[in-house]
Amino acid sequence: MAELRHDWTRAEVLALFDLPFNDLLAQAHAAHRAQHDANAVQVSTLLSIKTGGCPEDCAYCPQSARYDTGVQAHKLMSVEAVLERARAAKAAGASRFCMGAAWRAPKDREVAQVAEIVSAVKALGLETCATLGMLSGAQADTLKSAGLDYYNHNLDSAPEFYAEIIHTRQYQDRLDTLQQVRAAGMKTCCGGIVGMGETRAQRAGLLQVLASLPEHPHSVPINRLVRVAGTPLAGSAELDPFEFVRTIAVARVLMPASMVRLSAGRAEMSDELQALCFFAGANSIFHGEKLLTTGNPDVAHDQALFARLGLHALHGDTASDAHAHIELDATADCCVGGCGCDAVA
Repeated sequence: MAELRHDWTRAEVLALFDLPFNDLLAQAHAAHRAQHDANAVQVSTLLSIKTGGCPEDCAYCPQSARYDTGVQAHKLMSVEAVLERARAAKAAGASRFCMGAAWRAPKDREVAQVAEIVSAVKALGLETCATLGMLSGAQADTLKSAGLDYYNHNLDSAPEFYAEIIHTRQYQDRLDTLQQVRAAGMKTCCGGIVGMGETRAQRAGLLQVLASLPEHPHSVPINRLVRVAGTPLAGSAELDPFEFVRTIAVARVLMPASMVRLSAGRAEMSDELQALCFFAGANSIFHGEKLLTTGNPDVAHDQALFARLGLHALHGDTASDAHAHIELDATADCCVGGCGCDAVA
């Protein structure tokens, strides 16, 4: 089993992107098969527990209060309301329950409320993940004590492209929150969004930063932009599907022990494109009819696709203690951005 590297150069990452498609997929699939069951896919459900009204200006996000996207702001859901959805997710086959809240940085009292929800969901026997925005060290400790397994906080893009998309938060702010999460002993879910107008070199830059973190993210969401009407990126050109597959394959090579998740944007992916992504190393999906504020393939369709491909759901996190999984999303935080509102635009 190859030793995990944290010293990839931008040139090395770009060289992977530039490989002939079949050569890259062969390398990525070999890395995937060496670390994971090649026919198992981890299934998660994502719920927006506090929607809309975010003060950030992330250009992809329909939950920003700055854009008219039709998303209505709602207060934090009650514990029982979240538990009802968590029970349904578990019954549908989900092993992980992810919760997103559209905050830039939650107040201590809000973190205490979420901690109560996390404890209740954890008691159902589900893995828990949350994306709430920037955290202090004390807030991260509170969530860890409540039983939170994963915290999602995406980098979104390469450092040199970040200012083209977001002006209300610095790249270092995102890195700082990830450090607070690691220090608290939680696993990180961290990736980015592709298809926002970045170059291939900038996609390589995002993956290089992720692979250079002190610990590879346990989950690496690579989000494919959902072009939501009313956001500044609504008119963006669609990313070439093969380039998306290349991004997943390169992520798998760089971070072989992580889990790769297909998330937002999957509703626009053909079954054939998803099958290529699974071969290239994606082994996690969000499952259900909605990802925070955008559509998602429904459970019956996913089950039929799994049957056609001979895939089965992975129950629980079977990766080693040192590494769990890469989650490649298609748009945002838990799986896309860094605040809860990014968590799947």
